[in-house]
Amino acid sequence: MKDVLIYTSDGCSFCHAAKDFFDKNNVEYTEKNVSTDKDARKELMAKGHMGVPVIVIGEEELVGFDEAKVKEALGM
Repeated sequence: MKDVLIYTSDGCSFCHAAKDFFDKNNVEYTEKNVSTDKDARKELMAKGHMGVPVIVIGEEELVGFDEAKVKEALGM
């Protein structure tokens, strides 16, 4: 299984949907909340992103939550 990292914020409904998807499908992930973690916010901005969620699966970065694209990146 590929490493999964998700950048989130507290009020982001798409972030919650992505995490719910991962939980329901037993996908382990690391969460970095840009609302509470200044370093995560800087890291995300350095990647050229201003919004969340940004989901990193292996080497692939997905902006937003598109279940079909996430499944494809995970090989599901």
